[in-house]
Amino acid sequence: MSQSTYQHLFTGSTIVVLAIKNALAEASITPVIKDESESARLAGFGATAPMMQRIFVHKDEYDNAKAILKDLSA
Repeated sequence: MSQSTYQHLFTGSTIVVLAIKNALAEASITPVIKDESESARLAGFGATAPMMQRIFVHKDEYDNAKAILKDLSA
């Protein structure tokens, strides 16, 4: 099994994820946003957790992203 080069940073509502994404972009960090309910909808299945998204960042940027997330929640 191959090991991922991305680490999970946050799971939450679409609105909060958008704010985090914008803060990360200011620091030149490009996150991967996963929205399983949207993927399920596009495939014709029911949504498991509507309006919930997950943010992943590259392992090399994880510490910086975590610090940005901490600053946002303070």
